[in-house]
Amino acid sequence: AVGIGGDPIIGLKFVDLLQMFKEDSQTEAVVLIGEIGGTAEEEAADYIKKTNYPKPVFAYIAGLTAPSGKRLGHAGAIIEGKQGTAAEKLEKLAGASVRIIDNPARIGQTVSQVIKTST
Repeated sequence: AVGIGGDPIIGLKFVDLLQMFKEDSQTEAVVLIGEIGGTAEEEAADYIKKTNYPKPVFAYIAGLTAPSGKRLGHAGAIIEGKQGTAAEKLEKLAGASVRIIDNPARIGQTVSQVIKTST
């Protein structure tokens, strides 16, 4: 598990970690937990689609009901128009064949089921 934080300036991005996990023989699946604001999740979706990512990827995006243009929590969580919304992120991730999880309480069970059926 790696926490990259939600601020606009971070050390590693989702794409950096996806590249590392792609090469790691012990990584069976990747779970992205994102939030509104920024474009890191959309960039990850582009990378996953472009590289035909070989491992199952799951995503949970917080903030689906967040109002547009309102700052929530910290500097990274602001959405402008359509960019950075949870809906946009989910649409882009689903378009990259990422399995969307609608409730964080279901992450473990969902990932476990997929890993069991693919081995």
